[in-house]
Amino acid sequence: EQLADTSFASCHLPFAGEIYMGHLRYSTTGKSGLSYVHPFMRRNNWRAKNLCICANFNMTNVEDIFHSMSKTGQHPRMVSDTYILLEQLGHRLDRESERLFNKALDEGLKNTDITHYIEENINLANVLRTASPMWDGGYAVCGVTGSGEMFTLRDPWGIRPLFWYCDEEVAVVASERPVIQTSFDTEVTDIKELKPGEALFVNKNGVLRTEQIIPQKNYAACAFERVYFSRGSDKDIYQERKELGRSLVKPILKAINYELDNTVFSYIPNTAEAAYYGMLAGLDDYLNLQKSEVIASLSPKELTSENLNQILSRRIRAEKVAWKDIKMRTFIAEGNCRNDLAAHVYDITYGSLQPYKDNLVVIDDSIVRGTTLRESIIRIMDRLHPKRIVVVSSSPQVRYPDYYGIDMSHMDEFIAFKAAVALIKERGEQSRLTEIYHRCKQQENLPKEKIVNHVSAIYKDFTAEEISEKMAEILRPEGITTEIKIVYQSLDGLHTACPNSPGDWYFSGNYPTPGGIRRVNEAYIDYYEKKEI
Repeated sequence: EQLADTSFASCHLPFAGEIYMGHLRYSTTGKSGLSYVHPFMRRNNWRAKNLCICANFNMTNVEDIFHSMSKTGQHPRMVSDTYILLEQLGHRLDRESERLFNKALDEGLKNTDITHYIEENINLANVLRTASPMWDGGYAVCGVTGSGEMFTLRDPWGIRPLFWYCDEEVAVVASERPVIQTSFDTEVTDIKELKPGEALFVNKNGVLRTEQIIPQKNYAACAFERVYFSRGSDKDIYQERKELGRSLVKPILKAINYELDNTVFSYIPNTAEAAYYGMLAGLDDYLNLQKSEVIASLSPKELTSENLNQILSRRIRAEKVAWKDIKMRTFIAEGNCRNDLAAHVYDITYGSLQPYKDNLVVIDDSIVRGTTLRESIIRIMDRLHPKRIVVVSSSPQVRYPDYYGIDMSHMDEFIAFKAAVALIKERGEQSRLTEIYHRCKQQENLPKEKIVNHVSAIYKDFTAEEISEKMAEILRPEGITTEIKIVYQSLDGLHTACPNSPGDWYFSGNYPTPGGIRRVNEAYIDYYEKKEI
């Protein structure tokens, strides 16, 4: 009876309350520790001025925000984007509270009546509208004040995803739709997506409203969210990942010289599984077409049960070759432990193919650094003695850093970049690398809106296939003699499979915000000055 009493629960049970806010994803900085754990809190003696925020985001122009705050006389202690946003929002919250304080005085209110007046009338839309226009980045920011006001704001480009659901008992926002469906046993049609630049507010009385805070800009929902980061249990993402696998059938067949009967297909768990099913479906369609053509070519005398059974018995050979034994993500691990981690993540199913006769095709969701391939996957796959190993990426070549949510900020982290640089050096064109450096330096002090992406010139003279071939050379472990091929998704294939997520800057260099373009040029300058070209 007491547990069913909400008043008792809120007073006596630990962690029972009306508002819950958390950040449940792994650290996107590749680092760990309490200083990186959301939410972050700004304390004040006035309830309405206390602020707590958590976010799925990266800002490209933290320094600009820092300087704008300094001009007002503030002295932020750190220049991290989470802390800077907290202080900036806190400052605007202070101003909103003071506006209401003065208004309450004008109306003749005193003491705690002023406090109640502020808490009843505070408008967080004013806070967001004055703070957010200078933000350059991808973000889904949530906040709550000490007096019980809540807000969530999505960036105006729609880079980061954000969903919400409301019924008579609960209002909830989350970066992913399936968690809302599972937690509250609701249908996908009941869940809404927050529009770019839109905010959702819930006041302390539980009244929900949405309001456009920033005008929507060029829509650039992150395609990499669909390929890798978001839950594959989402209705749309599952179908998109299957289509990514299906669209790779032609280049895969080319890579195995169309030796379909002597090829085993598998995937690198766990996030590539949906693409694997799509790949198998596409291969089945191709094989069925072959069967139909063979049957149609038979003469009446050749249409025997024996011949038909032989034709129809051909199957796509699908096996679970790779096993992931520990739940570790080498993609976001700290650099000094990534190689050691990669070497122990996978194991294989022995006897799953015919040695020296069968090709082995394994599909992954992405090949970014290539660390796991070189240190673990290729070595382990080679123990099966396949005639040829074909590694397939369901996403295109990751050529550029990201600055909107995942900390991939160094150019030489990417195996595609390393391959392009190696090709440039093979051609004796090192001067091109120097020329790109000088172009980047010349616009270093320009306003970010006038900067162009000069780094893209590194890739302009090479086809995707040439870069993939060079990657295979670079990633070949010492002592491995098996033929290795790497097949990547095309940009067109990505956009066909994920039509509602046009943000492809990882792959194309088309950054949706000026800050992203500035940062990629800075990354190349940093690379050039630290490396001997």
